Amino acid sequence: MTDLARLGVAATPPRGAASEFVGWLRRYARDHPLASLNTVGEQLLLGAQALRHLFVDLVRGRIHLGEFIDQAAFMAGTAFTPTVLVTIPISVTLSIQFALLAGQVGASSLSGAATGMVVIRQGAPLVASLLLATAVGSAVCADLGARTMREEIQALEVMGVSPIRRLVVPRLAALVLVGVLLTGVTSFVGYVASYLFNVYLQDGTAGSFIATFSSFATVGDLALAIVKAVVFGVIVAVISCHKGLATKGGPAGVANSVNAAVVESVLLMMIVNVLMSELYVLVFPQQAL
Repeated sequence: MTDLARLGVAATPPRGAASEFVGWLRRYARDHPLASLNTVGEQLLLGAQALRHLFVDLVRGRIHLGEFIDQAAFMAGTAFTPTVLVTIPISVTLSIQFALLAGQVGASSLSGAATGMVVIRQGAPLVASLLLATAVGSAVCADLGARTMREEIQALEVMGVSPIRRLVVPRLAALVLVGVLLTGVTSFVGYVASYLFNVYLQDGTAGSFIATFSSFATVGDLALAIVKAVVFGVIVAVISCHKGLATKGGPAGVANSVNAAVVESVLLMMIVNVLMSELYVLVFPQQAL
């Protein structure tokens, strides 16, 4: 009789490699794919509820205007200067690349057209959304995450106040508004930076740049940029608010939520940008240069 048997402890047979592998697969499926699907479902539900409350409160005039103004002012002040500073080098880089490409094919006069379409259709909404996700979305997530850790969200629910209507809806509206405004700023700054660099540093023709820009950068391109800004604002707001409200684990959990919110927002916006751009090209065929 073994020592374990004398002590009344049943000896457990060693687990095989197959059982260990099956256990690892189950833990991986629980911690990653299933958790991801659960997160997506929660974010879709939060987004639907926030949009519904936003429209209902706007119609009834019950939106928290003070919170909306405070959040919009904070977001604009946080993202305006970084957006301008990031837009200038990106626009100059695009201007250099397209001017060189146009020169190689003997179409230097069309550099304004190429720069205009790229800056307005792709550059402006992407730059504005990236700054929203990194500068503004991280701040929104950290704020709500800290409130969750201090149990302020639970206190609101105990008092019968909906955290979605009180906290999420004003931030959603503010992010959409600031996203649209920042897209307009990036379009203007990108155009001016590309024009100055092309005319004064690349010896381009001012009249040719303006003429081709206005000919091929249409109102539809600007409308597409604004629609992208609205969609990107909703994405950043929903993901940041969800990660903040679902924060667990104290200060380290807040940091993890902020990191996850920024990464998820950027990845999702890139995917949505590709889909919207392809859909726009299919629905509205572009004129030839």
